[in-house]
Amino acid sequence: MPWYLYLALKQLFPTGRFPFFTAISVMGVALGVMVLTIVTSVMGGFGYEIRRMIVETEGEVTVRPVSLVEDVPATLAKIRAVPGVVAASPYAKGPVMVMSQGIPAFPVFRGLDLDSVNAVTNLARFVSPVGAMDDLDDDSIILSSQLAQTLGVRLGDAVEIYSPLLIEKLKSDEIFLPRPFRVVGQLYVGHQQLDSSMVYGTLRAAQEIYGLGHRAHGVNLRLARGASESTVVARLNAALPGDLHAYLWMESWADFLWVLNLEKSINFFLLLFIVIIAAFSVMSSLLISVVRKTREIGLLGALGASPRQVALCFCAQAFVIGVTGTGIGLALGFGVLAIRNEIVHGLTNLLQRQGTLQQFYQFTDLPSHTLPSDLVVTVVAAIVISTLAGLLPAWRAAKLKPVEALRGE
Repeated sequence: MPWYLYLALKQLFPTGRFPFFTAISVMGVALGVMVLTIVTSVMGGFGYEIRRMIVETEGEVTVRPVSLVEDVPATLAKIRAVPGVVAASPYAKGPVMVMSQGIPAFPVFRGLDLDSVNAVTNLARFVSPVGAMDDLDDDSIILSSQLAQTLGVRLGDAVEIYSPLLIEKLKSDEIFLPRPFRVVGQLYVGHQQLDSSMVYGTLRAAQEIYGLGHRAHGVNLRLARGASESTVVARLNAALPGDLHAYLWMESWADFLWVLNLEKSINFFLLLFIVIIAAFSVMSSLLISVVRKTREIGLLGALGASPRQVALCFCAQAFVIGVTGTGIGLALGFGVLAIRNEIVHGLTNLLQRQGTLQQFYQFTDLPSHTLPSDLVVTVVAAIVISTLAGLLPAWRAAKLKPVEALRGE
């Protein structure tokens, strides 16, 4: 080990002790890394849960036409013949007006092919505990949970759905009566958009509402486990006619995912200032060390140490502080994440707000999913910022002339 690295460790931890200034610097970095780890993991958890919800309710890939899928059986046959596709289900969706007891709502009606939808999505597991997917038929619908609460409807109640074709019919002086439906279930996914603005019915009912005949708006796909989504999409686009195009779920939800990633990036950027503030603490403690050890630095120069070696001694101290603080911060961060739900439940019980998270944020358990890329960025950023904090003290120490340092003493 080079002598300046050995000396750096001896100055940080003399005789195995943990000096006060070193402890303060290390804990500052540790707290910054802990907060960054917790926030990025929780934000990653939300992203992971949203991806799971989207895939389980709409499939991994969507095939959409320029206008409409004209020949649904032929299109399904072409799609299912593509390697990597295990199931396909046509759908029709669009805006409608739902009326119940004089209360209007304007959700999206999604028509499902009951013969194939369960092979592509996992909607049945979300229709609980109110109602069941098996009860759905051409004269019934399933409402998202918050929409049902807004309309004030329960299982077995009747609602009226007004088609967008109503306006076109009125222009032609035709009467287009609303279609009555019976509510046979409520769907709770855990995602605000899906839980507040969706109506699920059969594909035949949707075709009637939108005047589609036997056509559809698109096809949802389920891929084989382990299949490359981008590869399958490329195969689909090569096999399908030019008026049909396959999209990954990420492309279909690109705007929402962009907002989610932007929020995550902003949070990371803002919380990174905690590490930067901790770096000033590291810089201050090392500057104090330079002032207190002026004579020792002069002796090092008198014994033949070069300014570069003296500077490396203080840069090494900043690096060690950064590594130690990062390690402690990761341990604290993952420790808090392990008991995050107990902390959240304890706070809600203490404040008597058990239902607030469910009502406004649609979760009772705090999700967590740590991406390796986020972890690497956190670790590298903390160590680099801490090491850079040692540059000014290292520069000050390297500038000291042995004769002037010893004369000052």
